Amino acid sequence: MALTFPVLALLAALAMPAAAAEARIIVQESPLAGFQYYEGKALWDMMRVGDALQLVREPRNPHDANAVRIEWRGEMLGYIPRRENADVARQMDLGAPVKARVVRLTEARNPWHRVRFEVYVELRPGAR
Repeated sequence: MALTFPVLALLAALAMPAAAAEARIIVQESPLAGFQYYEGKALWDMMRVGDALQLVREPRNPHDANAVRIEWRGEMLGYIPRRENADVARQMDLGAPVKARVVRLTEARNPWHRVRFEVYVELRPGAR
């Protein structure tokens, strides 16, 4: 089984020595899928770059067994794109401490260009 870059980055982050300084390992950066179908338009003016996003696994999603829903302050914004969600879904299923945040907000007509986010692992000194 070949390991992809996001998986290798996550494994490297989890293997860091306990004495290492705080680190954020970026696993991937993606556009938000489905922005136009959920609460994004109504929340747009309140969202800011750097805002935390919640990742929620949906293994019983009828359209995609690897679905990972993205929420902002408890409101659904959309999903990690299907073509990019398998590694994150697998790591979430294994209990990896993945997080997400907004990295770009763009006034664009195309909903795929409105919100970009990153998925990352944050390590603190002494955490293992």
